[in-house]
Amino acid sequence: MFPDHLIIDFDSTFITKESLDELAHLVLLNHKDGVERLKSIKALTLSGMEGKIPFDLSLEKRIALINTNKNDIKQISSELSKEVSLSIKKNKLFIKKNSSNILIFSGGFKEIIIPIVSEYGINEKQIFANQFIYDSIGNVIGIDKNNNMSKKSGKVLMIKALKLSGKIDVIGDGFTDYEIKKSGLASNFYAFIENINREKISQLSDKALNSFDDYINIVND
Repeated sequence: MFPDHLIIDFDSTFITKESLDELAHLVLLNHKDGVERLKSIKALTLSGMEGKIPFDLSLEKRIALINTNKNDIKQISSELSKEVSLSIKKNKLFIKKNSSNILIFSGGFKEIIIPIVSEYGINEKQIFANQFIYDSIGNVIGIDKNNNMSKKSGKVLMIKALKLSGKIDVIGDGFTDYEIKKSGLASNFYAFIENINREKISQLSDKALNSFDDYINIVND
């Protein structure tokens, strides 16, 4: 049976890539020290995903390395719309049918996520993610630090704030997804390994999903 709430991560789960890394690549590719910055950003992403450093610190350090604006963000969202995970794309009708019970929890950014998941019947009010702060001409000058998602254990803070009840399943590829189950706020945590298998996270999960089809089989069992 489909749970009361299914929380799905975005980066490397709903889509195949890490959206902030892809934004960085777009912005820094031709930058004079772009290669070094990209290496640093990739390392920070990995450390945050594996729980080696707090996610909020990883995010803050990565944003500091990227000089971006609204046009870049719109462009990367458009490009990432072509990078939806194969099994998510395959099961679009199933997701649309159950979309009222689906929430997107992401350390990524709403501006990138909204256009992509809206095609699957998931509206803006069901997306809980970070948000950029812009200056008067559209340059990113920071992130909203009042947003729970920008803080340490942000997904845990957000689920507490929402006061969700009933059966809650979480699907994701990172430590921040596992933290929800660890905190006693989810019934099950499923490691999504279609795009990347973080061995430590898989070991912490109730079950590793090779694809979204595996999850459908579980709820239909």
